[in-house]
Amino acid sequence: MERSRHFLDRLTAWSPVLLLGGLAALTYWLDAQVQSPSNAGARGPRHEPDMYIENFRAVALGPDGKPRQSISAARAEHFADDQTSEFADPRLMLTEPGRPALTLTAERGKLSADRDHAWFSGNVRAVRDAPPGGADDGTPGGAMTLTTQSLHVDTRRERFDTDDPVTIEEPRGIIGGIGLEFDNVAKTARLKKQIHGTMQPRAMPGKTP
Repeated sequence: MERSRHFLDRLTAWSPVLLLGGLAALTYWLDAQVQSPSNAGARGPRHEPDMYIENFRAVALGPDGKPRQSISAARAEHFADDQTSEFADPRLMLTEPGRPALTLTAERGKLSADRDHAWFSGNVRAVRDAPPGGADDGTPGGAMTLTTQSLHVDTRRERFDTDDPVTIEEPRGIIGGIGLEFDNVAKTARLKKQIHGTMQPRAMPGKTP
């Protein structure tokens, strides 16, 4: 149980607030296009896209002019009836200075009109690169990968969750379970049930793992 708890503690080091910030910003450009004068009044009662973009890509730059967040998709669609946006094969990349790069991919994505909620589905995969300087517990750092079939993100409360099976992998082991709740404010992660996995023991000072 202690090993599982330590593994989840490592998950909280992903700094998913970067992911949440990226989700809140990923449709600014698309939304601006829809609200332009050329699209004014183009509103339909049915749930049909009033605008779509093939090979969509948007990049947010930092103060130094370098990319910090980017979202791309094979196709992006905006729906006038509920102001939602949907994405085919979305790919979100976050590259904040001093933090591990994070890449999230899925088969489908959807963003609510108020940008408070996002949903990813179909082979959802989040990969965090190795942290700079390795792990903070004296063990070697490494990439971490989370895979599941669906992921809901509450951007306002900085939480994400799923009821589907989840697998988390890192160089020292693998852990899985059914359902996941992550709270970035409280810095807590909880696998809901059927938790299982294997981990190498933590390295002791002066000893080889």
